[in-house]
Formats: sequence, structure tokens, C-alpha cells
Amino acid sequence: MLNIYEVVDKKIENTMEIRKGSWIDLINPTSKEIKEVCEKTGINKEILVKLLDEEESPRIGKRKEESLIILDTPYMPDNNYKHIYKTNPLGIILSKKNYIITISLKEQPFLDYFKNNDLENLRINGKNNFILKIFMMVASIYQKELSSINEYINSKEKVLLKSTNNKELVNLLNIEKSLVYFITSLKANEIVLEKIAKKTVIKIDGKEEELLEDALIETRQAIEMATIYREILSSMTDTYATIISNNLNDVMKFLAGITIVVSIPTMIASFIGMNVPLGNIGDSPFSFLLIIIISIILSLLIAYILKKKNML
Repeated sequence: MLNIYEVVDKKIENTMEIRKGSWIDLINPTSKEIKEVCEKTGINKEILVKLLDEEESPRIGKRKEESLIILDTPYMPDNNYKHIYKTNPLGIILSKKNYIITISLKEQPFLDYFKNNDLENLRINGKNNFILKIFMMVASIYQKELSSINEYINSKEKVLLKSTNNKELVNLLNIEKSLVYFITSLKANEIVLEKIAKKTVIKIDGKEEELLEDALIETRQAIEMATIYREILSSMTDTYATIISNNLNDVMKFLAGITIVVSIPTMIASFIGMNVPLGNIGDSPFSFLLIIIISIILSLLIAYILKKKNML
């Protein structure tokens, strides 16, 4: 998908033609769209193709005609499995010919903020401001998703205390994997921001330095949150694995105890059912009732003994 935006009467509008000063937003573009952008902007096609690699790591670089910035953003690969995330690279190209290009395999909903706001909020002519605001918003998205993950973990605590299956535990392990992705990507984003702070690739002024500092603070806060939640989750996973095992042992112990108690009447009935004389018991009209009473008394006695020994 190819979207082109430019400032018209101090408003950001979607246009059909690429002009100088345009913001070009590419979302999983086709070969035809990539070719069109390359022809009209002079951007090397290899750069755009490389930015569509899902394994591309966050970095910052400078070529003759353009500066390149890559950062990682979170996304859910399957909406049916909430709180399970991966990260996806978002590439930003700043051209000396006054183009801004954003390119990603996945749609980046947070960019709608810039598309729906006026020039004062976007300041597309202030490219550095635009980039730093993107870093700020990405860090905020990570924090929001981390808070959601933490709420989910807390909601599952009571369930896990009584659980005897591994389903919830597997969910927690998948979330822990998501947190590893978050930490890795956030640290890489932090390195990119630190390189921007050195002013070797992008020149930033005093006001932009303040925004850069805010972006670094937000990113580091997100790293700290993700690290803390991962440590908590790792500890919880080990603890609840033991609890689930103990719960299962308790169930097995209870079933074994019940089996012993129920086997008493069966055993008595088996002995009495043999073809042997039973004396006065066999001749009594109350023999059946007597056998039932004896079976119940013995079963209750065995159950009491097992309960006293904490085996039932």
C-alpha cells in the first residue's frame, strides 16, 4: 500500500502525486509501488527492499543522499491469542531532496496521529521533530502493552493456584517470550536514540534535544518495565509449575484413597460370595443388612485412618 501526504493550507492531506516535501508511507508495498517511489525520489531500490526484511535490526545510518533510521514496533501476530507479541521493523528515510519515507511490512496505527493532525503537531518540515515523536509514541505503545500484560498476569494468579493442567502455564511462557522480544527491541531502539544524541547522523537543535531526552526516558522506562515483568513472570512460571504438579499429586492421592475405601465393600462381598458355609450369619434373615452395615463401618474406619494420616 502506498500513501502520500503533503501539507496543504497548513493541513496534512492525502495526495496522489509524489512531490518534494511529501511524506510517503509504504505498508507492505508491491514491486510496482517500490519502483514508482524509487523513480520519483531517487532512493536506491535496495534500501527499500532491505527494510522489508522482518529480521532487520534497529539502526541508524547515513548515505550520500539520505539518512536511514530503523526502529522496532510491537504487534500481535494473531488476534485470537491476546498478549502474545512480536516486533516489526519500521524504516524511516530522510532524503536530502526533502522527502520523508516510512516503510514497514505491518500497518503502524500510531502513524494515524500524524496523518490526522495539522502542521503544528506534525511539523513535517521539522524532520527531526517528526522522528523523535515517532520514538516517543513507540515507547508509549510498549508501555501500554506491558501494562496490559501485567493485568493479564495478575488475573491468572487465582486460576493457576487451582489448576492441574498446563494450558495457562503455556500461555505465561508465550508471554515471557513476548517480553524477551520487547526487551531486545527496546534496547536496540535505545541505542539508536543514543546515536542520534551524538549528532553525527542527524543534527538536532536545543528544542529537539529536550524531545530526544524525553524519548530516551520513555524508552528506558519501557525497558525497565519489561525487565521487571519478565523477572516476575519467570519466577511465577517456576512457582506455578510446582503448584500445578502438587495439585495433580493431591488429586491422585485423593483418587487412590477413594479407591481403597471403595474396595472394602467389594472385598467383603467377594469373600461372602464364596461357596463356603457362613454359619448363623448365612441363616439369619438380616444377613444382607448386616453385611452392608459391616462394609460401611469398615469403609468409614479406613477413610478416617487415611484422613488422619493426610492421605485423603
